[in-house]
Amino acid sequence: MSNTLQFAEQQCDAIDAPCRAIQKILSPRVADLGGFSVRRLLPTAKQRMVGPWIFFDEMGPAAFPAGEGINVRPHPHIGIATVTYLFEGEILHRDSLGSYQPIRPGDINLMVAGRGIAHSERERPEITSKDHRLHGLQLWLALPEAHEETDPAFHHYPGTDIPAIEIDGVPVRVMIGSAYGVTSPVPSFSETLYLEATLKAGQSLELPEAPERAIYVASGALKAHGSELPTHSMTVFATEPGVCVTATEDARIALIGGAPVGRRFIEWNFVSSTKERIEQARDDWRAGRFAKVVGDEEEFIPY
Repeated sequence: MSNTLQFAEQQCDAIDAPCRAIQKILSPRVADLGGFSVRRLLPTAKQRMVGPWIFFDEMGPAAFPAGEGINVRPHPHIGIATVTYLFEGEILHRDSLGSYQPIRPGDINLMVAGRGIAHSERERPEITSKDHRLHGLQLWLALPEAHEETDPAFHHYPGTDIPAIEIDGVPVRVMIGSAYGVTSPVPSFSETLYLEATLKAGQSLELPEAPERAIYVASGALKAHGSELPTHSMTVFATEPGVCVTATEDARIALIGGAPVGRRFIEWNFVSSTKERIEQARDDWRAGRFAKVVGDEEEFIPY
C-alpha cells in the first residue's frame, strides 16, 4: 500500500527487555482510516530496518460494506521490492509493466521497483459490490546497491507454491529465503528471511538464525526468555542461537530478517542509498516521466 498515509513522526514505544536475546520490543503507531486501521512497525526512530526490511505495515483486519474498500491510486517506487501478503480478503494489483493480478490469502506478491515502477492497489468489482473483509501485511525490501537500479519486475506466487512444513507440530511457511531445511522459490537480492507460523497455546518454536531478525505477532501472544510479546508487537532479537518463543494463546506470527544492506534514505514512496536519487525520482514523478499503470492511466497520487 502507498506510503502516502501520513503517520505522525513519533517513535514506536520500546520496552526494556530483561534477556540479552531480546534487543527491543516495539509497539506500532496506528492510523485509523475510518474503520480501517494500519499499524506501522518499520521504519521508526528506534528501529530503522531489520536486515533488508525497511517498511512493515499491518493493514486491518477491516470489514467493508458493499461499495467501499481498498482504492489506492497509481503511485511510484524506486530502490525496493514490495511484498504483499494477505491473511484475508483480496487486492487487485496493476502496474506500469502491464501486470494484472488479484492477490489472495497465502499468495506472495513481489514487485521489484528497481529504477522505477508505478502501481495501483484497488479491488475487482465483484469484491467491492458485496460486504467483504481485508487483513494482511505490506512490507518493503531495500535492494542492495548493486541492484537499486535493476529493471523493474513483477513476480506472483500462489500459496500452493510456498513451502509449508511442521516444526515440532508448528505449521511454518517459508515465504522468502531458507529456513528449517527448505527454500522458498521467491527471488531475493540479498540474504533475506520471511516466514509465517501459527502456534497453538503452549506450543514452542525455535527461531532460525539470521544476522538480524524480528517477530511480529499478528494475533495472539507469546513469551520469549521471560518477556511477554503481546499482539501487534514486534520483537527484535539478537543473533544468539537457540532463541525460542512459546505461545501463551493461539498465535499467528511473521518473522522477518536477513543481512543488513547499509544505510538507506526514505522519502514518501522512494528508497535509495543516496538523497540525490530520491530527488531525481521526486522530480520524475512530478513531471510525469514514470510509465503509467496499464489499465489505470487516468488517476495518480500527487507527490
